[in-house]
Amino acid sequence: MSQSSASSRRVVITGLGAVTPCGNSAAETWASLIAGRSGLGRITRFDPTGCNAQIAGEVKNFDVTRPLAAPLHPRGPGGEPLTQVMTPKDVKKFGRFTHLGATAAVEAYADSGLDAHRAALDGNRMGVNLGVGLGGLPEMEAMHDTWKAGGYRKISPFFIIQIAPNLLAGQVSLLLDFRGPNMSVASACATSGHAIGEAAAAIARGDADVMIAGGAESTVTPLAIGAFAQMRALSTRNDAPEKASRPYDNDRDGFVLSEGAVVFVLEEREQALRRGARIYAELRGYGASADAYHLSSLAPGAEGSARAMQAAIDRSGLKATDIDYVSAHATSTPGGDGEEATAIATVFAANKAALHVSGVKSMTGHLLGGAGAMGTFAAVKAVHEGIVPPTINLDNVEPKCAELGLNFTPNVAVRKTVRAALANSFGFGGTNASLVVSQP
Repeated sequence: MSQSSASSRRVVITGLGAVTPCGNSAAETWASLIAGRSGLGRITRFDPTGCNAQIAGEVKNFDVTRPLAAPLHPRGPGGEPLTQVMTPKDVKKFGRFTHLGATAAVEAYADSGLDAHRAALDGNRMGVNLGVGLGGLPEMEAMHDTWKAGGYRKISPFFIIQIAPNLLAGQVSLLLDFRGPNMSVASACATSGHAIGEAAAAIARGDADVMIAGGAESTVTPLAIGAFAQMRALSTRNDAPEKASRPYDNDRDGFVLSEGAVVFVLEEREQALRRGARIYAELRGYGASADAYHLSSLAPGAEGSARAMQAAIDRSGLKATDIDYVSAHATSTPGGDGEEATAIATVFAANKAALHVSGVKSMTGHLLGGAGAMGTFAAVKAVHEGIVPPTINLDNVEPKCAELGLNFTPNVAVRKTVRAALANSFGFGGTNASLVVSQP
C-alpha cells in the first residue's frame, strides 16, 4: 500500500473469493452484479411470520463439504493435500460464518496461484486478518434453546469454537498453513474494510508478505432480524424482496440483512511480480476515522466518512480526480444514503461529472461484517474488468441525492476504463473505513 514513507512496500491483490446471496464463488457473484440480478428473497432459514420484515439475502445451495476443483498443497508437495474446506465431521464444530468465510478464503488462495510456489515461500510471513461483526449468533440462539430444554449436559463442547469471531481466521490459518500475523477485526459494518486496510498495512510495514483479508457474516436469525426490525432499520417490502434494497431511491425504506463472505489475497508487489502472479489491482490507500457523533447514525454530511475517504486518497498518492468509481456503503436507509452521497460530492467536487457511484447492496443486501469486503470486491473488479456495476431499483432518485449531481449508475452496468476506485464501509459506533484501489 502506497504511503508517504519511501521505505513502504506496495501491496497488490492477487486472489479473490466470495460466497454471497448472488453466487457461491467470486465469478458467480460478479456475473450477477454486472447483470443487475438481485440475490434477495423471503427468509427460509426460519419462519419470519409475525415480524414486519420477512426478507433477507441468504446464501443458497451452499455445501462446505463439496470437494475442491483441484487439491491444494499448502504444506508443500510432500504434505497432505487439502481436498475440501470441511469434512462432514468438521461441520458441526464451526459456526456458519466460518463455513462461509473459510470457503471464500480457500477460493481466494486457489485463485492467487500461491499454492504452486509454497515450497519456496515462508509460511511465517503469510498471515490472516478476517473480520466478523456479530460472530456466531445463530449458534448462540440454538444453544440457548438446547440448554433451556436439556440443561448443562446438552451444551456442545464445540460451542465456543462455533461462536468466537476469531475462529474463522484461526481455521483459515490451519487450513492454509499461514503462520504469520493472525487476527480478527470487529467494527460493525466497517469490519472487513478495516480488516483489509490493516492487513495491507502489515505488508507495507514488512510484518508479512501475504495476507488473507476480508470478512464474513451469517446472522439471518430471529433475534437479528427482529432486533433490526424493532430499530425500524429494515425494509418491509416483503411482497417484492428483489426490489426492497434500493439505495438513493426516493421510495427506499431500509436495508435488507444478508449473509456471506468475501476474501482477498493481498501480496507484496515485488513478490507477486517475481512469481508471475495475475494482479487484479493495487491497494493504494486506506483511511479510517470516527464520527464521534452518534452510535447508529452518520454525522451530518457524513463528515467523518468524508475524512476517511480523503485520508485514503491522500495515502494513495493519487488525487480525487484520478478516481473514476466509488463503491458506496449505500445501505438503502432513508438517512444514511443521502449523508454519504453528500460526503462523496464534497470529496469529489472537482470530478463529479466523470465519476460513477453505485451501491451493490441493492443486489447483495447488507452483509454487515462482510459489507466492506463486498464493496471492495466491486471496486477491484471494476478496475480489473472495466465495468461499473449498477445500483438497481433506482427508479426515482431522491431529490436530495439528485441535486448533488452524482451519477449513481442506475439499473444498468457501465463499461468504462476505471483507473482507480474507492470503496466505503461505515458502521454503528460511528466507525468508518475507506480503501483506494487502482490499476497495477
